[in-house]
Amino acid sequence: MLKSINQAWLKYRLKDPEFCYLFDAPSDQDVVCFDCETTGLNPSQDKIVSLSAIKIRGTEILSSQSLNLKFKQQQGINPESIVIHGLRNMDVEQGLDEQVAIRQFVEFIGSRPLVGYYLEFDMAMVNAVIKPWLGINLPNQRIEVSELYHKKFYKDWLQPEHEVFDLSFKTILSKLNLPSLGQHDAFNDALMTAMIYVKLKRLMDRSNAS
Repeated sequence: MLKSINQAWLKYRLKDPEFCYLFDAPSDQDVVCFDCETTGLNPSQDKIVSLSAIKIRGTEILSSQSLNLKFKQQQGINPESIVIHGLRNMDVEQGLDEQVAIRQFVEFIGSRPLVGYYLEFDMAMVNAVIKPWLGINLPNQRIEVSELYHKKFYKDWLQPEHEVFDLSFKTILSKLNLPSLGQHDAFNDALMTAMIYVKLKRLMDRSNAS
């Protein structure tokens, strides 16, 4: 009930009726995994440098149905962030203007659920662009893979015989026997996160069936 009221309020505040479809039921069963590389870790000040999104259908990663965007920068990219993601201003000179890029992202995801690792940060970064434009934050359902991992492997973590849980990206990949493709590249991070989601979904489906 509360969720319905919140959705109705967001829809009322939507500035552009063209995007009312964000509140519709998804047209398919796909979810979208996405990741951003940014100029820093402060959503109120920093900017998105690159963004990648990949559709997932059931337990199939649709890597051919992906979105890879580079954002043109109006200011110099923080050298400290360049060390992390390797993207310089010259690397995004042919990128899209922020508004054009984020519109492509919104059109790509539609009303589908969004999957990510440390998703709260990535959502804050995209919403920093979307809210001034549309008047609302994205209403899409969110699926945090670290929460799924915790539910699967640490149901009884308070019991003393269990190890202290570690929700780092590297540990989750290792625990699930998934390859590391190299972090801090938006597409690689989105793809590895999609792999984590699919592996966890398979394990959970198997547990539920037994």
